[in-house]
Amino acid sequence: MKKKEHVELQDPALGLTEAAVTEIDRAAILDDDSKGTIKSGRLAGLTMWHAIFVLAWPVLIESMLAALVGLVDTTLAAGLSEAATDAIGVASYFNWFVNLLGISLGIGATALVSRSIGKGRTAVANAALGQCLLLVTFAGIIGAIGIAVFAPTIASFLRLSEEAHPIAVNYMRILALGVPASTLIAGTIACLRGAGNSVTPLLLMAAINVVNIILSFALSGVDFAVSRVTETGEIVNNVVLANPFGFDMGTQGIAIATTVAWLIGSVLAIGTLIWGKHDIRLIGRRLRPHWHTMRRLIRVALPNFFDSFGMWVGNFLIIIIVGWMAMPGLYGSHIVAIRIEAFSFMPGFAVSLAAATLVGQYLGADRPDLARKAILRCVCISTTIMFGFSFAFILFPQQIVGVFSSQKTHLEIAPSLLIVCGFIQIPFAIAMTLRGAMRGAGDTKTVMYITWVSTYAVRLPLAWLFSGVDIPLGGGNFIRNPAPLQEHFDLHPLIGLWIGLCGEIIFRFFFFLARFLHGGWARIKV
Repeated sequence: MKKKEHVELQDPALGLTEAAVTEIDRAAILDDDSKGTIKSGRLAGLTMWHAIFVLAWPVLIESMLAALVGLVDTTLAAGLSEAATDAIGVASYFNWFVNLLGISLGIGATALVSRSIGKGRTAVANAALGQCLLLVTFAGIIGAIGIAVFAPTIASFLRLSEEAHPIAVNYMRILALGVPASTLIAGTIACLRGAGNSVTPLLLMAAINVVNIILSFALSGVDFAVSRVTETGEIVNNVVLANPFGFDMGTQGIAIATTVAWLIGSVLAIGTLIWGKHDIRLIGRRLRPHWHTMRRLIRVALPNFFDSFGMWVGNFLIIIIVGWMAMPGLYGSHIVAIRIEAFSFMPGFAVSLAAATLVGQYLGADRPDLARKAILRCVCISTTIMFGFSFAFILFPQQIVGVFSSQKTHLEIAPSLLIVCGFIQIPFAIAMTLRGAMRGAGDTKTVMYITWVSTYAVRLPLAWLFSGVDIPLGGGNFIRNPAPLQEHFDLHPLIGLWIGLCGEIIFRFFFFLARFLHGGWARIKV
C-alpha cells in the first residue's frame, strides 16, 4: 500500500475548498483484484458481473417501458386509420429531436456524476445534477415552442396527405405542452444512472406507462385487436379488449394522455430527487446557475448532441425518402416496424448503459484494464440476448405485426422489414454496446465523428440507392436512381430502403470496433 498524502481539494464546480485525506492508490476505490469489486457509491461491494446485472436489468425494463409509450400511441393510431398512423409516425420524429436535447445533456451528466461517484465525491455529483436539470428544462421549453410554431410547416414539408396533415399538426401541438417535462425526466434518469441507481428510473417509467396506457386507451376509443391477412387478402381482426369508454377522441386523446403522463412523471422525478434515498440529491442551492459546472456538462454533452443530431438529420432524410415514394400508408408501415424493432435493441441499449456507468467509474478509479474487461463482458451479454430476437423477426414477422396493427398496408409491408433487421442483430448489439461504453468514458467526440461518417457516407447513400426512388428537383426534373434492387429483384422501395439502413449498421460495427481496439477512449478527460 502506498503512503497517504494530505491534500487540499479545490473543486471549482463547488466553489469551495475542503481538507481531505486521499489515498494515493487504486485500491482507494477498487479492491486490488481481477474481480473489479467497487468500494464506493451505490455499487459498493459488487463484483463486475453483479454490477452489470444490477445496472442492466432495471434499465432494460425501464427502456422497454419508455419504448412502450411510443408503441402504445402508434398501435392505437393504427387502430384508427392509416392516415392517423402516418401522422403520428411523422410527429414522433420531431418529439425525438426535442428529446435529444435532454438526452444529450444527460449523457454529459452521466459522465460527470459517474466519475465523481467513482472518486467518492458526492458533492460534485449533486452539483452536476442541479445544473443538468436547469439546462434540460430550459432546452425543453425552447423545443416545445419550436414544435408548436412550426407544426404546420413540418406537416406540409413532409407531404402528408390531406387527411393526415391536420391530425399531425394537432398531435404535435398538444404533445409540445409536455416536452419540458419529458426532457426533465430524461435528465433525471441520466443522473441517477450515473450514480449507479437504475431502479428509480424503472419505477418512474412504470408510473408514466400506467398513466399513458390507461388514459390513451380510454380517450382514443380504440379497441385492442390482433389482426391477420387471409390467403384471399382479407383482413381478419380478433378483438382482444373492447374499449368500454365513450370518449372517442382519436389521436387528440392519445396526445393528451401522453402529455399528462409526462407531466406526472416529471413531478415524481423531482420528488424522488428531493426526498428519495440516493447517492445524489437535489439541493436548492445547486439550482443556481454555476457556469463552470455547466461548461463541464456542455463540453461532454455538445459532441453527443451533434452526434445524435447528425443521426436525427439522417433519419429525417430517410423519412423524406419515404415521402418521395408517394404511397399511402408507407409512413405508418415504417414507424410500426421501427416501434417493434426497438424492443429488439432495448437489451443492447440497457447493457450499453451499464457499460457506460461501469467504464466511467473504473476510469475514475484509474483502472482502464477493468473498464476494458467490463466492456467485453457487456458485449457478450448484449449479443446473446439480441441474437434471440433475430429468430423471432425472421420466423414470425406476420404474427408480430398483427398484434400492433390492423391496417392492410402495414400487414403487407412491415413483416418484410422485420425480417431484414433480423439479420443484423449481432453487429447491432456490439456497435451499440461499444458506443455506450465510449460515451461513459467521455469519448463523445469520437462517437460523434463515427456517427456522422457512418450516417452520411454510408447510411443515406445506401438507403437512397436501394430504395430506387428518384430525387425530385422541381419543374419535373429528377436525379435518377439506378435502382439495382428494383431492377433485378423487383423489390418494394421501402424494403430496399431498410436493406440499406441495416447494411450501414455493419459498417458502424467495424468503426466502433476499431476505436475500441485503438484504446484512445480510456485516456479521455472529463
